[in-house]
Amino acid sequence: MSQMTQSPSELINAESKQDIDQWLAKYPDDQKQSAVMAALRIVQDQNGGWLTRELMDAVADYLDMDNIHVYEVATFYSMYEHKPVGKHKICVCTNISCMNCGSGKIVEHLEDKLDIKLGETTEDNQFTLKEVECLGACSGAPMIQIGEHYYENLSPEKIDEILNSLK
Repeated sequence: MSQMTQSPSELINAESKQDIDQWLAKYPDDQKQSAVMAALRIVQDQNGGWLTRELMDAVADYLDMDNIHVYEVATFYSMYEHKPVGKHKICVCTNISCMNCGSGKIVEHLEDKLDIKLGETTEDNQFTLKEVECLGACSGAPMIQIGEHYYENLSPEKIDEILNSLK
């Protein structure tokens, strides 16, 4: 059965539903929508790192929300992707603290090293380079996030070490 003909509940696999249910248990029954951010992250991970409209609709159905409210959350926050991304999504903070500490040089080095620009994915689908707002690690600027890991106080040499460890 294709994604287009499946009911919304069938698009979320059993493991993801179980994870979402753990988040739902943290909120009163009449506040299911409070789990929307976690649910979107869970189904995004289930789908290889990006959200389809059908998956967002499935989250809305599962949480008894209007679709538009799920879309609002999914399009507002930079952690949600709406097209395929590489195996390693490199989020580069370019906000004021990181900018003042050299994030421009970090972006330039990453673009040269990976042969892509911000917002692009390498031909081998290993890396996506994404510019993001503040990641809350200003004291360690400049910094990047890859997956759940923060890398701070970066230099071109440190970037090379990080990239080599991911291959």
